[in-house]
Amino acid sequence: MSETKITVIYDNPTDPDAFESAYEAEQLDAVRKMPGYLRIETSKVWPKEDGSPTPAHRMIDIYFPDYDAASLAITTSEAGAFFEAMARLSTGGVRVLFSDVEVPAG
Repeated sequence: MSETKITVIYDNPTDPDAFESAYEAEQLDAVRKMPGYLRIETSKVWPKEDGSPTPAHRMIDIYFPDYDAASLAITTSEAGAFFEAMARLSTGGVRVLFSDVEVPAG
């Protein structure tokens, strides 16, 4: 069975400085408390060279052993705290995806 990941895509916040000042404590610390994950990846979208807005601001990928583990994890109070903060901080919008991780052979 393949891994499952939850991807959180934070669209461009209305106040990037306020988002960044709260991100570590209110998102990363909260996601680290979520049970059952294998690993976490975070990323910040590079600014566009022409100065136009980026398609998103940040992403968090949370990897789980399988779909059942990911589904169980999001029912916990720890996940509730993460998602509550996510909704509050995501002033530009947010998308959450459940994905099957595919690793191509060879």
